[in-house]
Amino acid sequence: MPKIYLGTAGIPLSAKGKSTIEGVKKVKELGLNAMEVEFVQGVKMSIEKAKELGEVAKTIGVRLSVHAPYYINLCSEEKEKIEASKNRILETATRAEAMGADAIAIHVAFYGKKSKREECLDEVKSSLGEILDKSKELGIVNVKYGIETMAKETAIGTLDEVILLSKELDRQIIPYIDWAHTFARQGGQIDYGEILDRLTKELGLTHINSHFEGLEIRNGKYVDIHRSIVYNTPPFEPLAREILKRDISITLICESPELENDALRMKKILEDLGYKFGE
Repeated sequence: MPKIYLGTAGIPLSAKGKSTIEGVKKVKELGLNAMEVEFVQGVKMSIEKAKELGEVAKTIGVRLSVHAPYYINLCSEEKEKIEASKNRILETATRAEAMGADAIAIHVAFYGKKSKREECLDEVKSSLGEILDKSKELGIVNVKYGIETMAKETAIGTLDEVILLSKELDRQIIPYIDWAHTFARQGGQIDYGEILDRLTKELGLTHINSHFEGLEIRNGKYVDIHRSIVYNTPPFEPLAREILKRDISITLICESPELENDALRMKKILEDLGYKFGE
């Protein structure tokens, strides 16, 4: 039987307070069991606060993950931007380790003016290698660095690229699958079962970290503007079915604008298919 952790990207919209701790408590109250802590505009949480958050989440049974700042580019033309990006990733990871989060989602790089995709990938590999070395010095041992699959064709983040980075570096580097981004990057097509099998069989992952949301369609093309899952762009139910066919552990973080409303829709779909949360 799979183990599914389902929750929101950040504090639920219905939370009365706007602190992250209140957000985690609201997640539990809603009957969800995961939350991604959002550092997308910068890392503004102290190590002490991260530890406090982690203790609350562990006590009530909410699995935590973290999203690193958006402003990261390990393939920048400017060396100081690459260094700043590495620091932002490590700042995120130290907080994630303190709160007991299992992984961080990272938008690692844009191809930019690099003449070849391979050149950019090599730079990203080099930077990630330095980050892993520094991680050991900082005592970051439990957190995985999740390279997110990306919708934009200008970004590193095809399924093959994130799998390659994991294979060629270290098992602390993992794919962080955004199902909608992958769907868009593949021209509105996705084989959920094939992706799940590649992650578990090729990489030996024992837990998969992922995002789910709907995307807008403009001029016949899926674009990276998030919307409710009710639009089925991509559909959630086929993913739910493929998860339930497998004995896997997975986190599903809802990144739609409707956050917990859509997370609860996802929960209902899984329950209607026979999954029982809390078992």
